[in-house]
Amino acid sequence: MSCEDRDRGQLILLAAAVAAAALVPMALAYLTLSAHPDVAATAEHDRPAEDALRALDRAATNASTAVGRHPWGERERAVDEFDAAIASDVREIESAWLTETVAVDVARNATVAERWATTNCPRGPNRAFGACEAIDGVVVQERAGETTPLAVGVDIRVTEPDGTAALTVVLPIK
Repeated sequence: MSCEDRDRGQLILLAAAVAAAALVPMALAYLTLSAHPDVAATAEHDRPAEDALRALDRAATNASTAVGRHPWGERERAVDEFDAAIASDVREIESAWLTETVAVDVARNATVAERWATTNCPRGPNRAFGACEAIDGVVVQERAGETTPLAVGVDIRVTEPDGTAALTVVLPIK
């Protein structure tokens, strides 16, 4: 290999390093500005009910990761941990639009969670899952002897100057 080829290779390597270094501030600015695919591009919240639903879906998934490993006999304790983990997110969701004269109220719906548990819990001959139960609106299932959160049933009520919207949903935990 000639000296000229080696110099060209080093120049290309240096150019790649400079390009990579230029991406770091862009990525940092992107994350710092809270840019996220599900964040609206405008500052206005024209659909607070949908925004609240998306935020609650993320909060439920995040709360499920905070639940420790509990045997099926301690499933109420697992639900208590889930409740503690999601509580602050629910308070933030409920207060997010107060300055825009929009009130959001989130409440558990045990009935819809029980219905979901009856019809949607994974079961069958090819699955090694155990019993499924709805506790205070949180659906849990026994998997390998441990309690696993599967879904949460909620009522979301959004009151705006233009009217009120009410949603009853079950949020599967991803």
